[in-house]
Amino acid sequence: MPLSTKRKENYSKWYNELVVKADLAEISGVRGCMIVKPYGFSIWEKMQEILDKMFKNTGHKNVYFPLFIPKSYFSKESNYIDGFSKECAIVTHYRLKKSEKEGIRVDPQSKLEEELIVRPTSEPIVWESYRRWIQSYRDLPILLNQWANVVRWEMRTRLFLRTSEFLWQEGHTAHDSRSEAITETEKMIEIYTAFSEKFMAIPVIQGYKTPLERFVGAKQTYCIEAMMQDGKSLQVGTSHFLGQNLSKALDVKFTDNFGNTDYVWATSWGTSTRLLGAMIMTHSDDHGLILPPKIAPIQLVIIPAYINKMQLDTIEKVVLPIKRSLEKQGISVKYDNRERYNWGWKLNEYEVKGIPLRIVVGQKEIENREVELFRRDTMEKKMLPQKGIVNSISELLEEIQKNMLQKALIQRNYLITEVDNYDDFKEILNKKGGFLSAFWDGSVETEEKIKKETTASIRCIPFNSLTEKGLCIYSGKPSFQRVFFAKSY
Repeated sequence: MPLSTKRKENYSKWYNELVVKADLAEISGVRGCMIVKPYGFSIWEKMQEILDKMFKNTGHKNVYFPLFIPKSYFSKESNYIDGFSKECAIVTHYRLKKSEKEGIRVDPQSKLEEELIVRPTSEPIVWESYRRWIQSYRDLPILLNQWANVVRWEMRTRLFLRTSEFLWQEGHTAHDSRSEAITETEKMIEIYTAFSEKFMAIPVIQGYKTPLERFVGAKQTYCIEAMMQDGKSLQVGTSHFLGQNLSKALDVKFTDNFGNTDYVWATSWGTSTRLLGAMIMTHSDDHGLILPPKIAPIQLVIIPAYINKMQLDTIEKVVLPIKRSLEKQGISVKYDNRERYNWGWKLNEYEVKGIPLRIVVGQKEIENREVELFRRDTMEKKMLPQKGIVNSISELLEEIQKNMLQKALIQRNYLITEVDNYDDFKEILNKKGGFLSAFWDGSVETEEKIKKETTASIRCIPFNSLTEKGLCIYSGKPSFQRVFFAKSY
């Protein structure tokens, strides 16, 4: 049951082993696709629950659009063809035919009049609907979010981080002014930031994407970048100001309160099951998963250690009232009295699964009116009195949440390095990794050359980056701002 691979030995192998042994997901029979198992899906549901509430609190409503998008919808906006053409899965027929000679094959008589693209993103079909729904400024704003699956036919896949099909949410909003759309874009990146830091205990860098890294068709892409333990960056949320590009391509207009006609202003924003990968690679260790309490489906597990039924009955008279009291406080508790597994096996199982707190109660603890408590984040074990245990647990969960964020923040800050020349850039990138804060001349040509030579890309232009004069590390041309380079997932 324990992990056989250490992080420092082989980070990629360690990650894959952890995902499987923590019972989060597994590779499916479909190339590049994964099966999210019940425990992994329960974590995703917890994330959904929190984010969905945050979206609804800011006026957004949930909706669902079809999985299939007519190819003609994409052709109206050439940016989407350019951006997704290599990843699109296409439905061309709707029926199979069986014959003794050829087996099961596509029925050539069932060819579709218009081919359908399996959604890689929903902007084309959403805005085709908006064209019908919007006539006047009175119809605006439209603030919609969709929880769905998308398909992007990836060549190299990894569980949660990059799969051919994945789960996500995508927001699509329509506005009557540029300023309102920009405010929406900024608001959503703040929501993603708050979720990442307050709930997932993952510190992030907010910033803009360069034109080379922007979402297809976006005027501006705001992003949050997180730093993983191995020194690689992971994009965990994006919010796009689309301007009027989509509305012009799809002819979505509105009449303002003065009777003038204009094109609608658009945004889109999203995050995905990649968040689970970010959580694993930010917090976990060689013993397995470590879950932030606010995301953990089970925050505390209680394990009785007993020899016979009489001992179990005595233990349950103590622990079941504790369980009920904790649940009244909103703490999720699992009581595991399964007989087919011994308590030692259970200790290891919940350690690998990253349950924040664990209580073991045996005959000795009953006699001493104590419980043995274990913290997953620090691997510390101590005895606590049964009296006042509810308050102690609540305080410990808050402490664990803060400790995990602080630990990740220290690690992230250690992996931010200022560099002023290209030789240092390449050396630090290969030996230490992390975010390299460096001057860039602002040209796509320089950005592409650095990426080709080092595989590092500009992850973001930080929001809070001060104007600072310097020379581009690659071209030597004048620069007025540092940007963050990193290798990434």
